[in-house]
Amino acid sequence: MAGEPNAKQCTKCKRELPLAAFARGKNRRDGLQVHCRECVAEYSAAHYRRRREAVGKSVRARAEVPAGHKLCRTCGEVKPHSEWHRNATASDGLSTRCKACRAIRGRQDHLKRQYGLTEAERDELIAFQGGVCCICLSAPPEHVDHCHETGRVRGVLCFSCNAALGQFKDRPDAIRRAAAYVEGNAWKPTLVAPGVYRLPS
Repeated sequence: MAGEPNAKQCTKCKRELPLAAFARGKNRRDGLQVHCRECVAEYSAAHYRRRREAVGKSVRARAEVPAGHKLCRTCGEVKPHSEWHRNATASDGLSTRCKACRAIRGRQDHLKRQYGLTEAERDELIAFQGGVCCICLSAPPEHVDHCHETGRVRGVLCFSCNAALGQFKDRPDAIRRAAAYVEGNAWKPTLVAPGVYRLPS
């Protein structure tokens, strides 16, 4: 490749490389930098590492990532681009976290924002309940339940019990009547006048 007009030698690594391997350099006669892009990137990374270490900060080791893949700095896994959400503002057009890590972070943020709990605090609450829903005492607890008026967390319920409370609109009187109904104490309103009924106390 030496001597060809479409090639140039890097003054650092001494390799003959295509012109596309060199960044533009306005002050150079041929309009290209003297070091190839790879050597410039290597030098920049080493310089960055030295500066970080000089102020006592750690530097992550560089990972080899195949084309069409990206390293997630949260979980440390290299995943294909299909495992990432799009982000038009990022240099590579992808989010900084993979979809799985974003989902985990989203659940953590929701717990903190909605209930003021960390995942560890929620897990402590579940352990205190014996690892089961605190209403049916059998199904696994999945949904944090709270008072909609005070915001106080009451416990962690299974999907069915949490949905049932929602259907009863958190009304203890309706829940008590439902319990009595299920136990066989069906009640009937008493007709006291045309169109007027007295509910049982």
